[in-house]
Amino acid sequence: MESLSSILPIIIYILLIIFLIVAIIIGIKLVFTLDKVNLLVDDVTAKVKTLDRVFNVIDFASDKVTSLGESVIAFVTKFFGKMFKKKLKDMEDDEDE
Repeated sequence: MESLSSILPIIIYILLIIFLIVAIIIGIKLVFTLDKVNLLVDDVTAKVKTLDRVFNVIDFASDKVTSLGESVIAFVTKFFGKMFKKKLKDMEDDEDE
């Protein structure tokens, strides 16, 4: 029993040293991996910035198409509104007579 109580702390210390070495190795590999990921993200960001012009042109074109569509819809609505007002006036005049 006494030999076990003297050997057990030595085994625990050895395991802790191994754990510490493994944690340091994993930490170093993690730093290298994060550097690679950072380079990849920077590259993707640069490529997306080159596409910003294309997206701006598409946005401008869609705004113009939307504006044109709203103008046409307003014109058609106004035209039919005037036509129905004339019919309603004619119907009211006929009812008054």
